[in-house]
Amino acid sequence: MAVVDCDYPQHSIAGMRKRDAEQVGADEDYKRMAYEQFTRLGKKAYPVLCSSPEKAIATADEHIAAGHVPDIVFFDLPGTVNSEGVINSLAGMDYIFTPISADKVVLESSLSFAVAIHKLLVKNETCRLAGLYLFWNMVDGREKTDLYTAYDKTIKELELPLMKTFIPDTKRYKKELVADKKVVFRSTLFPASRPLVRGSNLEELITEIVYYIKLK
Repeated sequence: MAVVDCDYPQHSIAGMRKRDAEQVGADEDYKRMAYEQFTRLGKKAYPVLCSSPEKAIATADEHIAAGHVPDIVFFDLPGTVNSEGVINSLAGMDYIFTPISADKVVLESSLSFAVAIHKLLVKNETCRLAGLYLFWNMVDGREKTDLYTAYDKTIKELELPLMKTFIPDTKRYKKELVADKKVVFRSTLFPASRPLVRGSNLEELITEIVYYIKLK
């Protein structure tokens, strides 16, 4: 696999990879973990390619043309993607997975984008894009009742696909590699620590995504 970080100019995933690499280089335990993991897998860490929303597809094509043929390419796009160049990039992708939150202003913006992309690209048989799926992010368990039921109804009326899995609002999604702890959740080099995976809905989200993209 490969990741194209299009969140220009901050490139947050590329920044995380840099921090991960620095932490591994400075910590013997992490260094050993990395060696054992990649030796066992028989492969290197997946590449993180910096790009912009407009150049996303071109960046992936250049990577593949150089002889690197990943099974899957993930594109990380910023929240604001309303330029013509970005629309062209989205048209060259296979699937879009859009996180939404129960903030009224943010949600209205996300749904407007989703409706436009669904009508313009997903339903257009000449475009490559095969599907757009929404999923709830940062869900507050105390509000996961009437509020979300009302929003779910609106999404259904808009004829937008909503995934079953939701991501809870939890601090574990901010846990990166640190020197004094060998428990990690968010990393570009290591899988999430098993104790932190429980209750995060991460595995459920991955399973549902794999189902939708028909990955074997």
